[in-house]
Amino acid sequence: MDKGRKKIVMIGPVYPYKGGIAHYTSLMYRALSCKYDVRMISYSMQYPKILFKKEQRDYDNKTFQIPDTKYWINTANPFNILSVARKIRKMKPDLVIFQWWHPYFAPCYWIMEKVLAHTKKLFVCHNVFPHERFPMDRRLASMVLKNGNCFIVQSKQDEADLLTIRRDAPHARTVHPTYNAFRLEGISRATARERLGIDAKEKVLLFFGFVREYKGLKHMIHALPEIVSAQPDVKLYIVGDFDGDKEHYLEMIREEGMESHVVIQDGYIPDREVEKYFAASDLVVLPYESATQSGIVQIAYGFELPVVATAVGGLPEVVLDGVTGYVVPPQDDSALTKAVIRFFAEDRAEEFHENVIREADRYSWEHMVEVIEGLWQK
Repeated sequence: MDKGRKKIVMIGPVYPYKGGIAHYTSLMYRALSCKYDVRMISYSMQYPKILFKKEQRDYDNKTFQIPDTKYWINTANPFNILSVARKIRKMKPDLVIFQWWHPYFAPCYWIMEKVLAHTKKLFVCHNVFPHERFPMDRRLASMVLKNGNCFIVQSKQDEADLLTIRRDAPHARTVHPTYNAFRLEGISRATARERLGIDAKEKVLLFFGFVREYKGLKHMIHALPEIVSAQPDVKLYIVGDFDGDKEHYLEMIREEGMESHVVIQDGYIPDREVEKYFAASDLVVLPYESATQSGIVQIAYGFELPVVATAVGGLPEVVLDGVTGYVVPPQDDSALTKAVIRFFAEDRAEEFHENVIREADRYSWEHMVEVIEGLWQK
């Protein structure tokens, strides 16, 4: 490590691991590396196959690759975890940053905390508690988070959850930064639509990411007939992994008579394929029933696209109602319908596009570095 600059060790998933938190960790590393000597430590095994049966890695796109990453941590091997923690201690970092999103990591991080007892530890809380709650999740989260020195949360909900664990937790609440790294080619809307076979006149709604019950896709499907009645050229693109629930949603689409207005791209979308779906879209929809925050909003903003989202978790903090999109009540199909119809009827695309650009500094990684520095200095 460079003796001339303060030293940071980051712990979390990065390329080739899939998913938004891996992308987030990589972008945070890059932002911090502009000012600090940062060492990235990731997992030799993130989840056992018995818990996560799908492929956990994607080697297709090296955009998010971090050179010299040490894939040291086997999260299920306490002897390995002890060894890695001792290696980190020998580096004598000024700060260790943990990515926290699920209590599965509690035993691993708890062991590391004990070895690093005299080192400052910052936890970036993507979710204080998991979306799908289970017995013992609070106890496991408390076991780890009580030992942190400071915390970053990205929604009011996560802030409230953190303070139920530690009333005096030194923390900062800040917005989720933008994922602009998916603009690999800078392709135009016309080019993206040509690649996907989308007619220039179509109005494209995009639901992107893993399909889970709490993400409320059913509300978008139920809203679609009335939207199509008002805007016949609308199509809903559902792009993401259904994880075994696909037939349930196909039946809903058939019941609503919307087969010709829904396009499904089932499966994990490699990083290199993300750009064309967002570049081709008019409006990104997040009809979530619950959430803390969502990287999908920030991918949309990276493409300067407006968003319709529900008033759950931190979504209303990043989607500015009537400015960068619309915020509607959760599980309210009528409100969702009206927001989408209004967007097209009032032709708000260009206005919202300009507003997203104006808000860009608020979502910058430079701002996130300043937040980390503020906590660190305290």
